[in-house]
Amino acid sequence: MSGRERGGRLVVVSNRVAVPGESRAGGLAVALQATLEEFGGLWFGWSGRIDPLRSGRLREQQAGDIRYATIDLSRRDHADYYNGFANRSLWPLLHFRMDLVDYSRETYAAYRRVNALFAEKLAPLLREDDLVWVHDYHLIPLAALLRERDVRCRLGFFLHVPMPSSDLLAALPQHGRLFEGLSAYDLVGFQTTRDLERFQDYVRLFGRGNVIAPGVLETAGGRRLRAGAFPISIDTALIARQAREAIDKASVRRLRDSLSGRALAIGVDRLDYSKGLPERFRAYERYLQRHPEQRGKLTYLQIAPVSRGDVAEYRALRQELEQLAGHVNGGHAEPDWTPMRYVNRNFAHPTLTGFYRLARVGLVTPLRDGMNLVAKEFVAAQNPADPGVLVLSSFAGAARELDRALLVNPYDLDGVADAIASAMRMRHGERVERWRAMMDTLLAHDIAAWRRDYLAALAEA
Repeated sequence: MSGRERGGRLVVVSNRVAVPGESRAGGLAVALQATLEEFGGLWFGWSGRIDPLRSGRLREQQAGDIRYATIDLSRRDHADYYNGFANRSLWPLLHFRMDLVDYSRETYAAYRRVNALFAEKLAPLLREDDLVWVHDYHLIPLAALLRERDVRCRLGFFLHVPMPSSDLLAALPQHGRLFEGLSAYDLVGFQTTRDLERFQDYVRLFGRGNVIAPGVLETAGGRRLRAGAFPISIDTALIARQAREAIDKASVRRLRDSLSGRALAIGVDRLDYSKGLPERFRAYERYLQRHPEQRGKLTYLQIAPVSRGDVAEYRALRQELEQLAGHVNGGHAEPDWTPMRYVNRNFAHPTLTGFYRLARVGLVTPLRDGMNLVAKEFVAAQNPADPGVLVLSSFAGAARELDRALLVNPYDLDGVADAIASAMRMRHGERVERWRAMMDTLLAHDIAAWRRDYLAALAEA
C-alpha cells in the first residue's frame, strides 16, 4: 500500500527521531525507519538535542523519500516531560509497578506542555489526506491537541508497552483526562489481545464509555473509535541471515573459544527494573544449586547496557546486579570456569545475532514486557540444524506467539531454574520441533506484516 494508493502521506510521530547519520540501535527506531523507507513520508519528533533556554526550534532535512522534522527541548522540559512524567510516572504504571510511580502534578503539567508543543509544530505540516501514526506512551494526548488545532486527517496510536488493568490505571491522579485523550485517535493499537481487553475494560468501567463490539468503542461523548491488537515483530529473514554471517566474526569466534566446549546461556536486556534481572540472576544460582549434575556445563552471559543512568532507581539496580553476579561467581566458580559473565556495554546488532546463534539457552524473563523482540531475535538467529531453547517469561507479550518456548513465571526461581535444566537436557528432535513451529510464526508475522496490517486498519478506520 503506497502513499499514492492511500491518497496521502504517511506521517510517523515518535518521541525520538533517528535522523540520517545517527545510530538506530533501538528496535522501534529500526522499525519506523523501515516503514518510512517502504512508504515514504514525514517523521516528526524530538531531535535529541537540549536547548538550555527554550523548546521548539524546528529542524528539517530530507533523505530520499523521507522528510525529517524535529524540535529541540529545553533542559527543564526534558527533565519534567521525559525523565519526569513519561519515565517516572507512566513507565512504572504501565509495567504494573505502582510502588515506583511518581504522582507529581508538576511533571504531568510539563507532559501536557510538551505534547502541546508537538501539536503546535506538527499541525502546520499536515495535510488533510495524511495518515498520522503516533507512537507510544510519551504522546498519548497528542491527537486531542491536534484536533483542537483543526487537524482532520486520520490519526492512529500504537502503545509499545503493556496496558495494565483498569484498577491500576485508575490509581494515577490524572488518569481520566490522560486516557480520555486516546478517544481522539481513529485507531488505537496494542501488542496483544490481552492489552486490548484491558483497555476496553478501562473505557467501560472508568471512561463511562461502551464496547459496541470487540475493537469498536464509543466514548461517553458519543465518539466512536477502533482498537486492535497488532503484535510488533522483527525482520525475521534479515536476522537469520545476519546470524549465519556473524558466526565467523572475530568477536563471535572469541566468545565460542572462551567457552572451552561448555554450553552458553545468554540474556540481552536494557538495564531496567521491568526486565527481571535480579530475579534471573537468583534463578541461575538456584539452577546451580538444584542441578549439581550440570555443574560446570553451562556459562551464563548477561549483556545489559546501562539506560537512564542518571535515575536513582537505575543506579541502585546496577549496583544490585553487580553484587549478585559477584555472589554467584564467588560461591560457584572453579579455577577454569566462571559461571556468570555480566557485561554493561553495547554490541553491534549483527554481533549479537552471532552470540544468539552460539547459545544453547536464551533467557528472556521480564517481569512485564509489551512484546520483547530479543525473544523473537533469539529464535530467528538459531541454526536450523541444531537450535537452542528459549526460556521465556509468560508475562512478555511475545509469549502469546512463541508458545513453544519453555514458558516460566519469572518470580518462581525454582521454576526458572528447572526450565534452564530442561533446556540443557532437551533432545535434539524436540529442540528442532519447538524451534520450527516458532520460526514459521515469525516468518509469517514479520515486521513488514505488522506495519502493513496496522496501516491498512488505520486507512479503513
